[in-house]
Amino acid sequence: MKSAPGPLRLAFRAGLALAAILAVAFTWVMFTYAGPGPKAREGAATVVTLDRGAGVAGVAEELARAGVIRSKAVFMAMARLTGAARRLQAGEYEFRSGVSMARVMSDVHEGRVVRRFVTVPEGWTSAMAVEAVMRSPVLVGEVEPPPEGSLLPDTYQIRRGETRQSVIDRMRRAQDAVLQELWPKRASDLPFSTPAEALTLASIVEKETGVAAERPRVAAVFVNRLRQGMRLESDPTIIYGISKGRPLGRGLTVSEIAEATPYNTYQIGGLPPSPIANPGRAAIAAVLNPPTTNELFFVADGTGGHAFAATYEEHQRNVARWREIERSRAAGDR
Repeated sequence: MKSAPGPLRLAFRAGLALAAILAVAFTWVMFTYAGPGPKAREGAATVVTLDRGAGVAGVAEELARAGVIRSKAVFMAMARLTGAARRLQAGEYEFRSGVSMARVMSDVHEGRVVRRFVTVPEGWTSAMAVEAVMRSPVLVGEVEPPPEGSLLPDTYQIRRGETRQSVIDRMRRAQDAVLQELWPKRASDLPFSTPAEALTLASIVEKETGVAAERPRVAAVFVNRLRQGMRLESDPTIIYGISKGRPLGRGLTVSEIAEATPYNTYQIGGLPPSPIANPGRAAIAAVLNPPTTNELFFVADGTGGHAFAATYEEHQRNVARWREIERSRAAGDR
């Protein structure tokens, strides 16, 4: 009859069993962590928003609830083991179907969030900027219409769930910051005295030219005209009085040019009562420190830019050339 196993042999067998269990557990943990993750419930990816201050447990809970990871416990353990738990960043993430937990953790640790943007180009009106913000499907809420000229044209990063008003407020703060920076550095002999007037003139410069290099020269023309008491005679101001800056899709009529409105700078002296668009930093800088020139006129030159002139006679020759270009183009379209 065989004798019962001794204590050492039992301990050895128990150790082997425990080692086997641990090996299986380790293999499972590593496969769960580094192997393929769950398939997306819908489509090719899953979008998850992680809130600020959620902590490792909250992040694991949200990822598991969204079906991005298989095990909250493994995620929390590996986050603490790797040190990632100290820096899991909030934001909106997009995880492709079947991505490993290791990649999920790396993305959250490095903050590889989905980047969404709203762009307001130079020369857009405030109403157009509000429309762009309202079109974003990831923003929420309504917007109080901002004053014309109060928004800084730029590309702004936005977050899912952010209020539309907060985005508009950021644009206003950015414009205020530009004015606060540039106004104290202005030239000493400008024909206007307030930041609001600077914004108004900058908005006219912005609408008059789409060529960045021309902004200072256009600004100098308008500053020179104001100094001499000449009317600005800017077509975009008339358009603003008619359509609030929306393109007319046609040229101005003789009656529109002759009509006396607060924005018709062919008929009023000085500046209109408010900006006609949102000027960018370059246009504001141009009117606050225009170059020294004797130019008083400009007209389109057919290349997308303008021909400038110091005298009315020279300007008339430039206008004649532009009219000839217009006639040639019209004939070519027939």
